[in-house]
Amino acid sequence: MSITDRVIAIIAEQAVLEPSDVTPESTLEDLGIDSLGLVESIFAIEEEFDISVPFNANEPQASDFDISNVAAIISGIEKLVSEKV
Repeated sequence: MSITDRVIAIIAEQAVLEPSDVTPESTLEDLGIDSLGLVESIFAIEEEFDISVPFNANEPQASDFDISNVAAIISGIEKLVSEKV
């Protein structure tokens, strides 16, 4: 399963949606994911890929991690996975 498919599956699970309902253009707000759901999604992604996502739930705007839409999240995860040695 690709990184894209795995991230979409995690986000879909948090949103209680089918993965087919989650598009790269979807924002977390579109999907009904609140701040708690976002934090749970980040934890699930970190666990799935064994990475640390540079995201501060208390200051999301101050994070270096783009959560503007699903495509941005996937891109960020791919970068973190590629940097992992």
